[in-house]
Amino acid sequence: MTEPKHRSAEWFAREGKYGFIPRSWMKSQGFSPDMLDGRPVIGICNTWSELTSCNRHLRDLAEHVRRGVLMAGGFPLEFPVTSMGEPLMRPTTMMFRNLVAMDVEETIRANPIDGVVLLAGCDKTTPALLMGAASCDVPTILVSGGPMLNGRFRGADLGSGTDVFRLDEDYRTGKLSKADLDDAEAAMSRSAGSCMTMGTASTMAAIAEAMGIALPMNGSIPAPDSRRSVLAEQSGQRIVELVNAGTTISQILTRQAFENAVKVTGAIGGSTNAVVHLLALAGRLGVDFTLEDWDHLGRDVPCLVDLKPAGRFLMEEFFHAGGLPVVMRRIADRLNLDAPTVGGMTIGAVIADAICYDDEVIRRLDRALTPEGGIMVLTGNLAPNGAIIKPSAASPRLMQHRGKAVVFKDAADLHARIDDPDLEVDADSVLVLQNAGPVGYPGMPEVGSMALPKKLLKLGVTDMVRVSDARMSGTAFGTVVLHVAPESAIGGPLALVRTGDIVVLDCEARRLDLDVDAAELDRRRAALVLPEPAYDRGYGKLFIDHVTQADKGADFDFLAGKSGTPPSKVSF
Repeated sequence: MTEPKHRSAEWFAREGKYGFIPRSWMKSQGFSPDMLDGRPVIGICNTWSELTSCNRHLRDLAEHVRRGVLMAGGFPLEFPVTSMGEPLMRPTTMMFRNLVAMDVEETIRANPIDGVVLLAGCDKTTPALLMGAASCDVPTILVSGGPMLNGRFRGADLGSGTDVFRLDEDYRTGKLSKADLDDAEAAMSRSAGSCMTMGTASTMAAIAEAMGIALPMNGSIPAPDSRRSVLAEQSGQRIVELVNAGTTISQILTRQAFENAVKVTGAIGGSTNAVVHLLALAGRLGVDFTLEDWDHLGRDVPCLVDLKPAGRFLMEEFFHAGGLPVVMRRIADRLNLDAPTVGGMTIGAVIADAICYDDEVIRRLDRALTPEGGIMVLTGNLAPNGAIIKPSAASPRLMQHRGKAVVFKDAADLHARIDDPDLEVDADSVLVLQNAGPVGYPGMPEVGSMALPKKLLKLGVTDMVRVSDARMSGTAFGTVVLHVAPESAIGGPLALVRTGDIVVLDCEARRLDLDVDAAELDRRRAALVLPEPAYDRGYGKLFIDHVTQADKGADFDFLAGKSGTPPSKVSF
């Protein structure tokens, strides 16, 4: 007997009752014997949900993947996993990213799946699906749902997320009426797809393309565009070829791919959330990749993409300008051009003929939007294990700053007091938010881009230094220091900051310090009382007990390192 070619043969090629039962139950769905004749089984992992509006079109996209799989001689089987919708899910989707990754991993491992096409869209769906597939190390292709069409309001473009912050400030200060706000609300999100700004969804879709785990243009084709469906069909065809060739996800997502991802994130002005997601993904693969790599690999990478929140345009313009291949060609001398891709070509071959059709949207190197687009990693006595800041979204005048801290003990305290007329705060103050990290909130929500006090907005203040152990939306902007590690809820130095303390931010020196005597900090540490855990049962408790800190990716400590798909035990 010849060795079965595919893992699915453990189910469908067996003699006797152990083959009879799985074949018979598949035939009950109307699958013919021809579909069970040794074809590779391709799982279509779908995050469709009416609770995740960004992903509401993925049912249709799955049909195009299915068609491609059938064209290439595969057997497509769609399966659902938990979906995470950023606008609705509480306390934060970040708390459930690891749960979805486990869902993906165990579904693949427990079933006769030889390769998988991952259908992602909203922010955390992309890293969660990649993390789960990486733990199984099966052939994998990611297909993103794509960005929605540009929002339009009274003759101007509206960018999801980014313009929400601006509109909210105008409404809070009386510049915008409730009726106007309602009209803008309806005009902003007018099609299927994820945020059309360079937020986390667009960043992660582009990174997947840059790392070679998605086909070219995955990061920018708009969701309603028919070319998104064609890409899905091509991905369905290609995954069958990858399975037949034995090309697994770990052969694509190498150290070279992670290095390219860091540099591309800088060049597109990508979301700070990419940091924690790629650290977690590298941990699943066993790739040597650390927080420090984000700084030294991304240092001096210019931001070339003039998109909100850092710039002017939106994802439709980015697509029509030529998309990510153009960006990568313009920074080609910084990239690992021999890195492989799921399409079969190297990154260098993919981008070799990229043409830019709009140099305003994708800038030339000599006209970069900002000279430093990469993520900066800060350390100091306030962040011994690191913190990050996005220079392309920050105010240059605040990148070196000393100011008195205004401390909020948690997100509820922030919301309760930020607009209090009696709050002692001025434009030079540093807003400090505690207990918003992976354990403290829990889940590390996107509250780091704290709203500015109303009384300062009325005076024309548009930015302040903000420091927290939280994350911020990829669509947000400002001089915001994030991911402070270790977090305050486990006794990190951030927990010791008191209102009136001097906080020192020195981005050039990559420092974040608290100008308080060490002896005083020791006294405060001895008197520190940590907050009670938010959960004492269920998944919430599992999360709190096992989540790692931001500098390690906020994954579960027991999920580091790939485990593959060992032969399964027969259950009957």
